[in-house]
Amino acid sequence: MARRDRRGGMNTSLLVLAAALWGAAAGAYLPRAAYRFSAPAGEPWHRACPDGHALKGWLGRAACPGCDGGGHGPRTAPLVIATGLLCAALAAATGTRPELGVWLLLAPVGVLLTVVDFRVRRLPDPLTLPFAGAALALLGLTALVPEHAGHWTTALLGSLALGGGYFVLFLINPAGMGFGDVKLALGTGAVLGWYGWPTVMLGTFAGFLLGALYGGALVVARRASRKTAIAFGPFLIAGAFLGLLVGAYTA
Repeated sequence: MARRDRRGGMNTSLLVLAAALWGAAAGAYLPRAAYRFSAPAGEPWHRACPDGHALKGWLGRAACPGCDGGGHGPRTAPLVIATGLLCAALAAATGTRPELGVWLLLAPVGVLLTVVDFRVRRLPDPLTLPFAGAALALLGLTALVPEHAGHWTTALLGSLALGGGYFVLFLINPAGMGFGDVKLALGTGAVLGWYGWPTVMLGTFAGFLLGALYGGALVVARRASRKTAIAFGPFLIAGAFLGLLVGAYTA
């Protein structure tokens, strides 16, 4: 017999399945955007495939009709699986509370940002700044809905605090902390702040820990030196995801 959500309402297993299907469907539309945004810093977004054929739209498979459907970006299957699993985990932790809708809308953007930063070490402004604005706006609406478990005020303060903290780190060491990370921190701070300051601290610590472990592994494998810069955005997002899971489950 399937377990019921502890707050009553929709069967938990059905909710998780629906979230997984949503994530998988959203992930299927990410490859083309990931390719188009994967332009090195200072260069315009990709408007054509590597062979020069113009690309139309931002969503869908990273395939070019002019190249007989050949791919030129990330494969669809890994993005479908990753986004589906992330959304399922968020649904399992959050249950039927209204903020789940916000997490499910933001999760595909987080996956897209992760892929782009890993590929070219760049966090696009058209993604990071709207991510922060959307998080605060959607959470503000969620705060008006009954049975939510967070606080919009701490979401706003968390956004300002984490963004400010990363800005200080950027001023201290611009080579080690990109300004894109500062902008991304505004959004992750809002998401973590919804469940309170312990969640903000947990998510922030998890991000730095994951980044340190990854950098250490590269050094041990002799694929990088201690001074090699790495893309930190994926770890900022991963830390926020872990903190959000804990915060949602314990709220």
